[in-house]
Amino acid sequence: MSCLIHPTYFPNIANFTAMIKANVVYLEVCDNYQKQTLRNRTEIYGANGKLALTAPVSYTQKNRQLYKDVKLANENDWQLQHLKSLESAYRMSPFFEYYIDDLMPLFEKRFDYILDFNLKAFEILLDCLQTNLKTSKTQMFEKESKDKINYRHLVNRNFEITSLKPYTQVFTEKHGFIPNLSILDLLFNEGPNTVFYLKIQNL
Repeated sequence: MSCLIHPTYFPNIANFTAMIKANVVYLEVCDNYQKQTLRNRTEIYGANGKLALTAPVSYTQKNRQLYKDVKLANENDWQLQHLKSLESAYRMSPFFEYYIDDLMPLFEKRFDYILDFNLKAFEILLDCLQTNLKTSKTQMFEKESKDKINYRHLVNRNFEITSLKPYTQVFTEKHGFIPNLSILDLLFNEGPNTVFYLKIQNL
């Protein structure tokens, strides 16, 4: 089974659940960029509950652009802000210190394009998970996917999934279990158990 999926900003658990079960993961890199999606947004578990982190991009709806051509707006040092948010949310998690050094290049290097950042983050996340997903990038955009399971809808912010099994999160006692956050939430809390968790989930 092959799947077709959008590279997103620190993909959520549903995205990784779809990918971990696929023989080949086709990353959609030939689509038009759309605002208000997970292409440049991820959600983590902060002290006050769900917290959205949005990578700022230079994009206007009037001038339609391909995803690969959309630039990051790097004026406000957003990478440092996001790193501080992750530290605040997860420094007390069991595996934060174990993985944060591997993730640091994403916050120390300047990226010009959101797709380049997302692809590099995906590469580093696979190393953290110690899993070898076979991946390929699309060569052209196809509205209908003929020979792959189409998971491109997972890029939508309003997609809800209720079937994910609970695991212990840093602030569970304050706000309860929050499902389908960034893969970082699962990684920092479950560590080496992350891949096993993903394999037993259903979408």
